[in-house]
Amino acid sequence: MNKIKKIAFGAVLAASALTAAIWAQAAGCDPANLGSVEAYQKGDAVTNLQSCLIDLRFGIPAGATGYYGGQTVAAVKQFYASWFGAWDGLKIGPQGIANLKKNFHAVPVVVSDSQNFKVFVSADDFKNYFKKTIQETQDMGWGGGGGIKTLGIAMEDRAMQTKTVVPMANANVSIDRVSETNAQVSGIDEPDIVKTDGTEIYYSGTNPVYWWGVDGGIASGTNVSRCYDCQSSGARIIKAMPVKDMRVDASIEKSGDMLLSGNILAIFGDGGVTGYNIANPANPLEKWRINPEGNTSIIGSRLRNGKIYMVTRTIISAIDTCPIRPLSIGGAGITIPCSAIYHPKRVLSVNAAFSVFKIDAATGMVENKTSFAGFGGSTVIYMSAENIYITYPAYENEFAIYAAALKDLLPSALSEKIARVSNYDISSAAKMTEINSILSDYESSLSGDDRLKFYNERANKISDYRKSRKRDLDRTIVAKIGLGDFRFYASGTVPGQPLNQFSLDEYRGNLRIATTVGNSWFARGETVNDVYVLDSEMKIVGSVLDLGKTEKIYSVRFIEDKGYVVTFRQTDPFYVIDLADARNPKLAGELKIPGYSGYLHPVNKDKIIGIGMENSSVKISYFNVSNPANPVEMDKYILDEHWSEAVNNHHAFLMDSQHGIFFMPGGNGGYIFSYKNDRISLIKAVSGIVPKRAVYVNDYLYMVGDGKIVVINENTWENIQEFEF
Repeated sequence: MNKIKKIAFGAVLAASALTAAIWAQAAGCDPANLGSVEAYQKGDAVTNLQSCLIDLRFGIPAGATGYYGGQTVAAVKQFYASWFGAWDGLKIGPQGIANLKKNFHAVPVVVSDSQNFKVFVSADDFKNYFKKTIQETQDMGWGGGGGIKTLGIAMEDRAMQTKTVVPMANANVSIDRVSETNAQVSGIDEPDIVKTDGTEIYYSGTNPVYWWGVDGGIASGTNVSRCYDCQSSGARIIKAMPVKDMRVDASIEKSGDMLLSGNILAIFGDGGVTGYNIANPANPLEKWRINPEGNTSIIGSRLRNGKIYMVTRTIISAIDTCPIRPLSIGGAGITIPCSAIYHPKRVLSVNAAFSVFKIDAATGMVENKTSFAGFGGSTVIYMSAENIYITYPAYENEFAIYAAALKDLLPSALSEKIARVSNYDISSAAKMTEINSILSDYESSLSGDDRLKFYNERANKISDYRKSRKRDLDRTIVAKIGLGDFRFYASGTVPGQPLNQFSLDEYRGNLRIATTVGNSWFARGETVNDVYVLDSEMKIVGSVLDLGKTEKIYSVRFIEDKGYVVTFRQTDPFYVIDLADARNPKLAGELKIPGYSGYLHPVNKDKIIGIGMENSSVKISYFNVSNPANPVEMDKYILDEHWSEAVNNHHAFLMDSQHGIFFMPGGNGGYIFSYKNDRISLIKAVSGIVPKRAVYVNDYLYMVGDGKIVVINENTWENIQEFEF
């Protein structure tokens, strides 16, 4: 008996040791005393280095031997590849030690049980988990691999920002103010096809769309990058000031959405992102390039304080394992170890790994990274000053729906049999085969009349179940990553699906999210729209439910302690949500008007401009929300256009508060509206150009289209230059 107790106690100790090695510092690793060492050295410094590498999952099969041999060389090479690039592994110097300490301190801590996420403990753990989850995903009809590889960027909040520019010593003219891309959060830039620094305008043409196809057919089994919509005019660097001297300074073959950080222009195109040094605009030089690897695609990015925060999605197959390699820099893979990849404790329908990278825009080097398992469906990305939030859908499988819906329709013996099937350790597809077999046998025992009755009642039971449980069947998981230490802080789940990035907003430590419930095929019920408030641990603490029944959300905007939601079916209910008390949010007011607003832009906290549609024409609404209980449409303007990109892309909207105007593009030309004196008035229409964007430098507004720029003096509203390129 004592021997059995000793064995059991030893097993507990072993499990505890394993947990400690994964979640916290091992006894043999002392990050504070890490120092530079070279190959073939011996001693305590080597032992300490080996212990830390092992703890971070850079394997050394022989363990911490104290000798810097071939296995340690291989581990150091792998470590450098995860953040720096190609390295011979024969030495770890001061920069490597600094990065090792940073990575070691970033080893994930245990996520509380309430969050239902943990990290993978080994490559086998990763492989086995995804093998099960991919089967679940395939059972739902989505499959586990391939998919379109796009470079689309999620979009959203706050007003167009103007940056004050310090005049350059060699500039011919003083640059006092320059517009920035209309972005969701002040100080956080978003990629777009037009950027300006005041002296140059950077314009990018069509962005090709890539996906992984099979070269030579299925038999060859060779994955290659393919593209469609590949016509591209590349990017142009155009001298903007002085206006009379406009010219094309340089052309770049690559095209796509861009980020501009100092002297670096990053272009998301050709399946990756390339950084160009544009210190000399006439001679842009490629400085770095980052490419997705395997089944990875870049799905979003932001720029803040010279750092690019990039999100990728890697479709995982049943044979993949960790560390995963989502990216490469100059051919050297950037890997994420098992211990930095989170996953739901419960086996859910996930088929992808989402990864977040912090990249130095100046060098293209990865400074931090983390990853988590999720479902590669519709994804929304929102970034605040403190955190980045990534959403993905979570659906119930068909077997669970059938088993619950038919429980009261079948004889008790059959219901009990189905209940036993639900406990089998088999896939959902196999369970559906079992339930279909049970139902088939039961239907065969019925007369023709009873069988026909059963078919109808079964269909109605399932339909009624979907409608009554739509908030359980149609859900979104929201992952929260801290930007300071890149920890996976928490995940939360809310009913419904968000429309876009404006559906999310962080305010005073809480996340507000607006969703449409019942719009997915899994719910198939009458749609409703909800607003939820989640606390810092991503737990729902407040909600406003059932906005716009039978409708769906067309636009959302959160401004401080208020939320504004537009739903639409035949009329445009404009809802005002009072979020001052996060635990008791409430519907404060409602306004029903024709049409809808697809984009809401705050003029200030009391006035909002809505861009949308009414009777197949573009509609501009001007709302007064100073009294939340009684929102008012102060004015509106119907534009003789059938569409404007500004309806569903906020980057196409430009506001210049100094002149009290805003720009929006149309199919027939560009339009400048005044919103002064609480009225919407068209003060300038420009024909002869199909503008994509507009920017301003000082008091000059540049309408930018394919091959042409029209410059307007904002003091006189006269065209002063037309430049073709």
